[in-house]
Amino acid sequence: MEFNLTLEEKIERTPPPLRAIIEDFRSMEPRERLESLLDFAMGMPELPGFLHDARDRMEQVHECQTPVFVFTEIVDAGVDVYIDVPKESPTVRGYAAIVQEGLERAAPDAVLSTPDDIHYLLGLHEAISLQRLRGLHVLMAYLKRQLTQKMAKGE
Repeated sequence: MEFNLTLEEKIERTPPPLRAIIEDFRSMEPRERLESLLDFAMGMPELPGFLHDARDRMEQVHECQTPVFVFTEIVDAGVDVYIDVPKESPTVRGYAAIVQEGLERAAPDAVLSTPDDIHYLLGLHEAISLQRLRGLHVLMAYLKRQLTQKMAKGE
């Protein structure tokens, strides 16, 4: 089970792009992590047109205080992850940008085996409030549930 894994084992279970981001964050001081998180927030791409015009295709992460919407799809055996977070919420937006970038085009099984506590692997528990962390934690559960449903339907 996931809770029996060491920190290093959890990091090893992440796709290589996400692992590289995690390793960068872990080498930083907490203040630097926040600055890097804001850099990710500013660099987060806008939603593609097909989702921007059909927001109802996205699922809201209700546990987040910030309005966060997610959508996954499997294209050519890789996962496309789309997350929408208002620019007025840079901490959450930065985290979402890391998840989106780190999981993009990963194999579905790699996404499903990624630990849910990416925020902990990044060391964000040392930099942001516990209340905000709870919302971040559940984001992966939404993505994995969507992905599992799409795999079951053969999408």
